[in-house]
Amino acid sequence: MIINSLFLASGSNDMFTIVLVCFIVILAAVLLKLVKQPYIIAYMLTGILIGKQGLKLITNEDLIKNLGEFGLILLLFFIGMEINISNIFKQWKTALFGTIFQILGSIFLIGLIGLFFNWNFNRILILGFIISLSSSAVVIKLLQDNKESETPVGQSIISILLMQDILIVIMLILSNYLGGEAPSTKDILLQFVGGAFLISLMIWVLRKKEFTIPFIKNLKEDHELQVFIALIFCFGLSTLTSFFGLSAALGAFLAGMLVNAAKYTTWIHNSLHAFRVVLVAIFFLSIGMLIDLTFLFKNWQIVCLLLLSVYLANHFINSIILYAFGRNWKNSVYGGALLGQVGELAFILSTTALTTNVISNYEYQLTIITIALTLFISPLWILLTKKIINF
Repeated sequence: MIINSLFLASGSNDMFTIVLVCFIVILAAVLLKLVKQPYIIAYMLTGILIGKQGLKLITNEDLIKNLGEFGLILLLFFIGMEINISNIFKQWKTALFGTIFQILGSIFLIGLIGLFFNWNFNRILILGFIISLSSSAVVIKLLQDNKESETPVGQSIISILLMQDILIVIMLILSNYLGGEAPSTKDILLQFVGGAFLISLMIWVLRKKEFTIPFIKNLKEDHELQVFIALIFCFGLSTLTSFFGLSAALGAFLAGMLVNAAKYTTWIHNSLHAFRVVLVAIFFLSIGMLIDLTFLFKNWQIVCLLLLSVYLANHFINSIILYAFGRNWKNSVYGGALLGQVGELAFILSTTALTTNVISNYEYQLTIITIALTLFISPLWILLTKKIINF
């Protein structure tokens, strides 16, 4: 009886926390909708409020982070389902050369800052890699919300983001080398095989254009099994890419594009939609919880300087790249704004740089809060750019 009472009390507290978090999300979303801001900002604001810097409703950040990673995978899977793989491959020049120029431009900018602060080459290179990575989760969601993912500039942006997701593997390998922890031959071989497999898979889909997954028609009316099959589609390729040492999010994105090319798979979207809403919200909640207000107030000057430098640099570099690859100035400046923030994959690169002693703990904290704040500011920056362009 006592055990049952304790269990019920604990369960009541957990349920109250869930209800309270949902209420805060709704309140923030409604208020931000009045000023035409996306739900992403509401989720991150809620994360700040409920985390260790606010009401301390949720203190197990590892749990939230793990759930958030599932949310990111689901989000990119859904994004992939709305992307035509042949349209992406038409932008391969923009994707490949644009991303390389973007990375080199970011390293050059960090190099200039590093000369002033007397940073070594390793630190300059890693921080350059970090700020060159934009957010697939934020950018593609905003493109879809604004019905711009199929526009020429939208296709260019998505192709660049996909190329960044691929090149993160090389960045992680270099980060380990710079820290004195060179990956084993087995790891490099696995990544090479995994990359070759994914490229072969995409080429096969491009040639087939449309194909049928065996037995898929038999599930048309079986709504319960549809949920589990849809989860296998989403997390199956993610697990495979993780095994090869590649990004799980990249695997989910490619799985979504495969589903898009396959026949009789429209029910997958409906089967996982509810999971997507909840887990994507948790992902952005976890980003909000990473914003350490104490650290921010203590170092607000350098954080503001970094934010301004990152946004102006990324915006300028990407605008020039998009213009060089055939976009007009209006679309190029808008595309530069879309790619202005630092993306979620930069968290992984920052953690690797810390564990290999390429950056110090202070620089890691500075990097993490800068990444989180660029994600938070991104929708506002894009909206401001859009208004200026239209004006």
